[in-house]
Amino acid sequence: MVFQTKSFLVITTLLVVICVGCKGQTKTAAHSDSSYTYTNGSVDGIGKFYMGREIAHVMGAAGSEWLERSSRQQEEHSDQAIDSLPLQPNSTVADIGAGTGYYTFRIAAKIPAGKVYAVDVQDEMVAQLQSKKKATHASNVVVIKGSETSTNLPANSVDLAIMVDVYHELEYPHEVLQSLYKALKPNGKLLLLEYRKEDPSIPIKELHKLSVQQSNKELAANGFVLYQRKEFLPIQHYLLYAKAGNKK
Repeated sequence: MVFQTKSFLVITTLLVVICVGCKGQTKTAAHSDSSYTYTNGSVDGIGKFYMGREIAHVMGAAGSEWLERSSRQQEEHSDQAIDSLPLQPNSTVADIGAGTGYYTFRIAAKIPAGKVYAVDVQDEMVAQLQSKKKATHASNVVVIKGSETSTNLPANSVDLAIMVDVYHELEYPHEVLQSLYKALKPNGKLLLLEYRKEDPSIPIKELHKLSVQQSNKELAANGFVLYQRKEFLPIQHYLLYAKAGNKK
């Protein structure tokens, strides 16, 4: 599929030059966790590898306008993705790497009797989320400042956690997945929406794509099993994971 919109194509630049993760590279280079290996980073990566995959630079607050671009629905079919979420009226959802809350507040509107945790590590994004919560009177949204290694979510509290084009940028994927494992209820699910690495026609930098094979490998190492895979979105995988042994 060929995308002609300027806003979509500009991501290939934004995902490289807008980098807040860079500030943490000195620290991660000294990190001794055996889960990771280190080398000189590529143009798009931080030089840190998890299970053979180089971790990508993080899109920072400077990319907020792109996250809220008017063409996003046309390019990503985000409404359809939200409509496909396994939600109940009283579900508790965690939007990890919530950014500007593009998904957060749309989900919150669908579950007025439920709750949405909007989790982000960047102070600028947390401030934007708080401001948007106040402006929209979204009383069922709870904004949480996460850390590079933890979502800071309550244990056994979440029915569904989502990461939308976020997982490939996690500086500590092992630690964050372990944090999510604890936060999810026994039958809780984790959804990854990630640009399809298997499709070279998608105009996204390679480190900002993720294959199903790589995703399954990394999630399995942290106690998750693929529960449902859907390929109805134009450029992203829809990968829903359950805790291993809890496939209901």
